[in-house]
Amino acid sequence: MNFNQLANNDSVEKTRKALLEKGYVVHVVENKAEALEKIKGLIPAGASVMNGSSVTLEQVGLVEYLKGGAHGWNNLHEAIVKEGDKAKQSALRKQALLADHYFGSVHALTEAGEFVIASNTGSQLPHLVYSSKNLVLVASTKKIVPTLADGLKRLDEHVIPLEDVHMKELYGMGTAKNKVLLFLGESPMTARKVNIILVKEDLGF
Repeated sequence: MNFNQLANNDSVEKTRKALLEKGYVVHVVENKAEALEKIKGLIPAGASVMNGSSVTLEQVGLVEYLKGGAHGWNNLHEAIVKEGDKAKQSALRKQALLADHYFGSVHALTEAGEFVIASNTGSQLPHLVYSSKNLVLVASTKKIVPTLADGLKRLDEHVIPLEDVHMKELYGMGTAKNKVLLFLGESPMTARKVNIILVKEDLGF
């Protein structure tokens, strides 16, 4: 299986329908420029936002947009980065778990509407699992796979090796598949909104 190939239209449509059936809001866009515009339209002024480390979010331009400051949102990640005191920074990270909106991506997405998300430290997982009441997940359609088994295979054989190289280039140390989230659904009791933006362009790993 070629894990770097964009899914065909039939696969994208099958995935879109499965996501809708799970109660998610789905947006299918052609490219990263459209993805960024879609994100801008989803977040109201004054809302608190947090983002995880993501090549996809960098490539769509969201990270630079957040740094630019013209968004009108309360960028919690910026406050964390600017804080020099380690204890205060740790406290800000805990407060950021309650961000109104969390931006992220996935490592694999099945045609049944399931996600696979892995993490070295687990820092982004609380947002995804429960604490942020709105999720905005951006994913290239190349991440779509037929089954959950294929998704885990994509993680092991494609994503982790590439992420390991990427992290070594940036920080001099690699990554590890320490924690893996299988996001199979969202209980209506949580009253959360999950926005999925599927991009028909090669983005991320």
